[in-house]
Amino acid sequence: MALCSKNFLFFLFSTLSFMPFSHQLQHPLDSLTPNEFIQVQAIVNQSYLTPNHNVLTFQYIGLQEPDKQAVISWLENYSTSPPPRQAMVIARVNHETHEIIVDLSRNRIISDQIYDGYGYPLLTFEEQKAASQLPFKYAPFLASISRRGLKIEEVVCGSFTIGWHGEKKKNARIVKVMCYYLDGTVNLYMRPIEAITVMVDLEEMKIIQFQDRAMIPVPKAAGTDYRESKQRAPFGPQLKGIAFAQPDGPSFTIDGNRVRWANWDFHLSFDARAGPIISLASIYDTEKQKFRRVMYRGFVSELFVPYMDLTEEWYYRTFFDAGEYGYGLCAVPLEPLRDCPANAVFMGAFVAGQDGMPIEMPNVFCIFERNAGDVMWRHTETMIPEVLVTEVRPEVSLVVRMISTVGNYDYINDWEFKQIGSIKVTVGLSGLLEVRGSKYTHKDQIHEEVYSTLLAENTVGAHHDHFLTYYLDLDVDGESNSFVKSKLQTTRVNDRKSPRKSYWKVVSETAKTEADARIKLGLESADLLVVNPNKKTRMGNLVGYRLIPGSVAGPLLTDDDYPQIRGAFTKYNVWVTPYNKSEKWAGGLYADQSRGDDTLATWSSRNRRIENKDIVLWYTLGFHHVPYQEDFPLMPTISTGFELRPANFFEYNPVLKVKASNYVRWPNCSISSFP
Repeated sequence: MALCSKNFLFFLFSTLSFMPFSHQLQHPLDSLTPNEFIQVQAIVNQSYLTPNHNVLTFQYIGLQEPDKQAVISWLENYSTSPPPRQAMVIARVNHETHEIIVDLSRNRIISDQIYDGYGYPLLTFEEQKAASQLPFKYAPFLASISRRGLKIEEVVCGSFTIGWHGEKKKNARIVKVMCYYLDGTVNLYMRPIEAITVMVDLEEMKIIQFQDRAMIPVPKAAGTDYRESKQRAPFGPQLKGIAFAQPDGPSFTIDGNRVRWANWDFHLSFDARAGPIISLASIYDTEKQKFRRVMYRGFVSELFVPYMDLTEEWYYRTFFDAGEYGYGLCAVPLEPLRDCPANAVFMGAFVAGQDGMPIEMPNVFCIFERNAGDVMWRHTETMIPEVLVTEVRPEVSLVVRMISTVGNYDYINDWEFKQIGSIKVTVGLSGLLEVRGSKYTHKDQIHEEVYSTLLAENTVGAHHDHFLTYYLDLDVDGESNSFVKSKLQTTRVNDRKSPRKSYWKVVSETAKTEADARIKLGLESADLLVVNPNKKTRMGNLVGYRLIPGSVAGPLLTDDDYPQIRGAFTKYNVWVTPYNKSEKWAGGLYADQSRGDDTLATWSSRNRRIENKDIVLWYTLGFHHVPYQEDFPLMPTISTGFELRPANFFEYNPVLKVKASNYVRWPNCSISSFP
């Protein structure tokens, strides 16, 4: 949620690395290729780099999603022409935001609109870096650093978006620059230089305001460095080596961006804002002898991170990590054998720089089969006289992983496909806390509201939230779907047919409009389903998929608080809207300094009909983070997620006839009970 810095280094891993550049049949949903980025840049530059338009920056370039029906028609008949390849460009031209659509097949701009509403586009790496360097040539800042007895060569700075807090007048594109101190550690976030604020105008790229309001101790470097090479005894117990091998190679195949494994077939692409996008996820039904669609498109739509610290340098820290910094832009190269197991296959991606040229991002995805010793299904039958029946099938799944490091936080994103038909989505939070320097060295000294936990001397960890909103365009066996809430209702026994006093029954309600489908989880017991009302099983049940939430958290800010107005899409854990290609970003297309007038909450207020329609399910998972000392100097991973699980989608258990994978016999292995 702070500066998303990027060093575009080339990490080479000789085994099982894969970078799709082109393949025989380009898929309509493929990410833009390097050549397409170059083509887009040339077309836009030709139109705007004239004497009258001499200030041009590319804030975002990505695939302009083709018409959904055109994609589906093409999938049904590959001999037809695919939808035209188009690119969506958001550019700043002479300090104005332009929304530009480039038709790549026609080699020209087909739409150009100037956006003059509230909010600004994604920040680029280049402008963040430039803003963060300005203080080092600014005399008042240098004097403040000298007054604290700090060495300027050990200072590093980052750019922070400022949010919106009720201002009537539209602000310029500005960021606040905050700085940190190294000098004995690489854990800069544990050594903030408090009370100094530098405000920068990104368009003019100059400092417009400076404040140094107090002298607050910089926390010590001792004990903050997390690098393995810097650790000293005593160490924790070391485990013996663990290995996982697939001597016959992986069970999945990758054709361009299409991934096939077991009974699953899906498309994987990359977007600078969303990161991984899973499309056209379909599962093979052995009973029907065909693939059946589950999800047309799924991705992280927004990540809202409001801090609860109300002090001068902190109150505005209410970040939209996807819409302001780019969840995909902040993807980092994955470390073989550490971020991903030995059997992983790696894939790279490309983004556009501020000049529109492609930048390679190697190893941002890894794909691997997971066998963690879990059980997919089992039963031991002991009721048959003199017969013991035991059947077990081990759980093997396929994982697609990306890690996004947005400033101090590392988000570990997994899309896991299971043979039972489930898609399990998990996010793990690790990295470093954003701490505030403080005068306190012991909890007993604190007699005021500090909005935080004292973690170490002069170091407090601020309370904050993380809310990830997922866009899930489910097409359960077809595009026309309905949302069903099946409540588990306690019922009294009023007759004498049973000695029992009560039981629960299922009372199902089909949402007619968007308002019917808004749900705050945790208030009542219910199953949440997306069903196809036009298709039934042989038993007469509606074909469907069930949303199984993980841990539940919702916003605790008041509805009239400005960060919550911007983040109103987090008020409910579940929303359902009719499909609209333009409604992709829950926090709005222009999240930086947005005012909450273009969010999922505002779209849904129209209360459109959603029964038996092409609908989109939006799911928000959350964390309320109260820091503890175990989070210092870096945080162990904490995870949550959700699962999309078949609900009368199949006629019977789809893994009844799945055989266990072959055992791998290791040399010099002598376990007598091994088959």
